[in-house]
Amino acid sequence: MYTQTLCPWLNLPFQTQHISSHPFLTFLIEKALTDSLSLFSSPRLWLCTFTLSVAVCAVLLLPISILSNEVLLAFPHSYYMQWLNGSLIHGLWNLVFLFSNLSLVFLMPFAYFFTESEGFAGSKKGVMARVYEAVVLLLLLALLVLGIVWVASALLHDNVARKSLYDLWEYYLPYVYSGISLFGVLLLLLCTPFGLSRMFSVTGSLLVKPRLLEDVEDTLSCTTFEEDTLSRKLNSDTSCWVKLNTEAMKKEYQTVRNKRIALEMRRKASPWQRNLGYPLAMLALLALTVMCVLMVCFNVLELLLDETAMPRGMEDPHLGMVSFSMFGSLGAAVQVVLILYLMVSSVVGFYSSPLFTGLLPRAQDTNLTQIIANCVSLLILSSALPVFSRTLGITRFDLLGDFGRYNWLGNFYIVFLYNMLFAGLTSASLIKTVTWAVQRELIRAFGKSLL
Repeated sequence: MYTQTLCPWLNLPFQTQHISSHPFLTFLIEKALTDSLSLFSSPRLWLCTFTLSVAVCAVLLLPISILSNEVLLAFPHSYYMQWLNGSLIHGLWNLVFLFSNLSLVFLMPFAYFFTESEGFAGSKKGVMARVYEAVVLLLLLALLVLGIVWVASALLHDNVARKSLYDLWEYYLPYVYSGISLFGVLLLLLCTPFGLSRMFSVTGSLLVKPRLLEDVEDTLSCTTFEEDTLSRKLNSDTSCWVKLNTEAMKKEYQTVRNKRIALEMRRKASPWQRNLGYPLAMLALLALTVMCVLMVCFNVLELLLDETAMPRGMEDPHLGMVSFSMFGSLGAAVQVVLILYLMVSSVVGFYSSPLFTGLLPRAQDTNLTQIIANCVSLLILSSALPVFSRTLGITRFDLLGDFGRYNWLGNFYIVFLYNMLFAGLTSASLIKTVTWAVQRELIRAFGKSLL
């Protein structure tokens, strides 16, 4: 009975995310391509949809596993919970690992090469010519990557490198998987502390801030007058405005318009929303960030005193035996919230960093190449999230399947240094953000009166 129900339940998360990801990508893609999704664009869009759905499933991997364990602890003998077992969760981890590597190694490179290809010289133009060129480029890229990894393995472990020529799956591909995971975890190390500090400003831009002695009505009237002036200049056909820089004026008009909308929201907001919403949101973000730092510091102490704190793989998960948090179900719920919070912060930090700001998608104004790059970036971040969370000690749920086979996970110095860097970078970013935010608010509120 379990084997009959296993496959439908494993496919359900992927099917759900696949259905929800396609409208989202269609909303982001350029309007010209949306109006005519041709034979060239549609396959690439479906590949991106599949990759994005795998990324979402990778994000939900640890939360689903932790919550499943707590459900089995709460209902150990329930007939309706018999389908939820370790085999189901283990199969889900294996599928996410397989699909994430398949997307990163084959599907997304093929989609990019298919986008840029035009067919070989002298061949008949068409879909198949572009497919042939994309496949050839993909094979050449695979040979290049495998050659680089083989040289690296030969320099580090000569015997293993020789064996890998005869046993590719057992000795060779783990180096590729370890390299991809290590790159993703390092990217999370750089993006997450920066994202944790940026979460305050991003959340503040979405909420209504307290007035703090500011005359909103006067500021709104001035902003409305400035917006009307810029609008008349842009819509005027007289010759005196022809020589103006239209693009710069459009950007200025959009900035003033956004400021006017924010001021109108502040004026229409209720006193509860205006005076309590923003402070409570900031306190919640501060509490979550401090909790993350404290858990990482506690994990550093455990790494020094107890070797079982090292991240490791687990082949046979025994769910429903014991809680993965010392505080029971409440602690498990906090772990889930922290894992999702770290993922959101890493995405915010990724798109806020100067290197990746240009990748930020815009509604109806994102080409397929940008969508492919965004799907690859999100998949790298999300597939490294389980290893990231376990390495930092956010959860005690050990890594299942091939996620626990990475070579660098058993190195104490790498894990210890990683925890120290995360705690240091996050603490520095948090202190800088809080001090600068307080200073900025004080200057804005009392600066004029002090002068």
